[in-house]
Order: sequence, then C-alpha cells, then structure tokens
Amino acid sequence: MTTAPLTQRALRSHRPPRPTPRAATSPAHLARLAARLTPRDRWLARMLHEHRVLTTHQITQLAWPSERAANLRLLKLYTWRILDRFQPFTPIGTAPQHYVLDTAGALVLAREDGLDPSRLGYRHTRAIGIAHSLRLAHTLGINTFFTTLIAHTRRTEDDGQLTAWWPETRCARHFGDLTRPDAYGRWSHPGHHTDLEWFLEYDTGTEPLPRLAAKLPDYQRLAQATGIRTPVLFLFPTLRRERAARRALAPALDTVQVPLPVATTAHGLPSADGVTDPVAARWLPLAPNDAEQRLPLTDLPAAWPGLPPPGPAGSGALQPPAPLPPLPSGR
Repeated sequence: MTTAPLTQRALRSHRPPRPTPRAATSPAHLARLAARLTPRDRWLARMLHEHRVLTTHQITQLAWPSERAANLRLLKLYTWRILDRFQPFTPIGTAPQHYVLDTAGALVLAREDGLDPSRLGYRHTRAIGIAHSLRLAHTLGINTFFTTLIAHTRRTEDDGQLTAWWPETRCARHFGDLTRPDAYGRWSHPGHHTDLEWFLEYDTGTEPLPRLAAKLPDYQRLAQATGIRTPVLFLFPTLRRERAARRALAPALDTVQVPLPVATTAHGLPSADGVTDPVAARWLPLAPNDAEQRLPLTDLPAAWPGLPPPGPAGSGALQPPAPLPPLPSGR
C-alpha cells in the first residue's frame, strides 16, 4: 500500500555496522553462486540495479508471499553479497531494512548480459551512498507507487497489469534533452484491449508551484518531437497541495500548442479498506471544465479522446527488468 511519505529529514542516518559475516567476492564465491541463485534472486538484483533502493516491504510486495519469507531469503542474499542494506534513522520506531545492489550481484548481472563489469556503471560506494542522499525519500516514494501497482497485479489480473516501469535515470537517457520525468510506466488491460502509458511526476510538496507548472511546456516539446502525446500523472502528498497545484497547472496547460493529457491524485484520499490503490478511482483529469469526477487508472484513456495507443518501449545497454517477478522456484 502507499502511505503519506516520510520527510527527508526522517531518513538520514549513519550507516549501521554489519552484524552478519559475509562472503568475499572471489572467483570461487562467484562460481558457487551459480548453483544458489534462483531466477527470482537474479530478477531482484536487476530490479535493484534499475531502481537503486527497495525496502523489505516493497520487496515483499514485488515477489514474496510474506515479509517473513522475504526476510529469510534477503538474509542469504545479503550474506552472499548479492545485496547490501542499511537502516535509516527514524524518530519513532524502527525503519525497515533498505536494500541496494552489492558487488557480487553487479558482477552476476554483467556476466548474464555478456557485458564487461565496467560497462555496467556500477560502483558499490555510489550504490550504498543513497543511504545519505537528499533524494532518498523521493526515490522511495516513486518506488512505493510502482510496487503497489505490482502488488495489485499479484492480487488480481482482472484490472490489468504493470508491463513497464522505468526509473528517473533511464528516462533521462531517453528523454533528458527535452524533459526529465520522475518515472515512466505502462499498464496493460488485455480484456479491454487498452494500454495506458504515462510519465510520473512525484511531488513531495517542496517544489515551488510555478516550477512545477513550467514542466508542462517541456512535455509539450517532447510530444512535438516524438509525435506521441504521453499522459503526465502528478502524485501529490496532500489534497490541499493537489488543489493548489491544479490551479497552477491549468493556465500552463492552456498555453501549450499540443494538448497534453494530465491527471492528478494525492495521498490521503478516502478508501474503503484504508489502502491507497493507484488503480482505483483516484485520478482527476485536468480539463478546462475541471470536472470533479475521479477515475480509475484503466479509465483514464477515455478522458482524452483521440489519444493514440502507446508505441513499443525502448531499451538500453542493460535491458530493463520486467516489473513482475518470475514464477517462484520454491526458495
């Protein structure tokens, strides 16, 4: 589930000591890993290389039946140096473990794709350095949005499934000369024969609203350059922030020459079971009449008549991982 994000100040701390003995990344150790790593382990390592950091709860949402089962496997992956971990300081309670890719995991990924490890662009100091990053809370919020979508898919496929999830770094490689979205996603619904792709703008409430509105012309230039009008979805921390942002975004949307599909939502919207589900009727399209009817994610294409179906997603030197995990192997 998604919840109101923690402030960045609540996620800063020193790196804790390692209480568990860990294996060295020697050639012999890497050879032994060939018989120990499951397809799900390798997929998780790829997800962490792509999305930088995932908490225990997010990893459970992605691929495990329970947090206890996830913790048992994560401990082994940590011991084998596939993953590294840290716990940020929180003023109340204890933060969950936060996992990043470790050295052995990076070497495994590089060899799987036939790449020299140097081409992977991995450095352990940079990977674990996110523990002190000023963007940790922002990254975790984006990742929570997508892991909640994947958890929805794992519960039921009746509403479709997430078929693409690109982080900010991959978006920057493809679109960075024109705009820099926080993420890209795609939702497929075979039963309705509809696909929806979008750029995500994840707002933490700290960015000035004029700067937020100034992003829309950048997305317009991207639409003009590619001929594809990709919807832009804004996620805000509170309903009050969403209302203020919509007042700032509406005039900016009127000035763009290419009509941009835009919709907004916020944490704190009431839900029947207390779970914030991004697939539910939470999305409010930004339109001239400013209709107050929130739509499910799968119904958003109907709010923008003439929106063409999304084209094929691109790729990079290292292939993006599928958002859904491989079938469980029993470990």
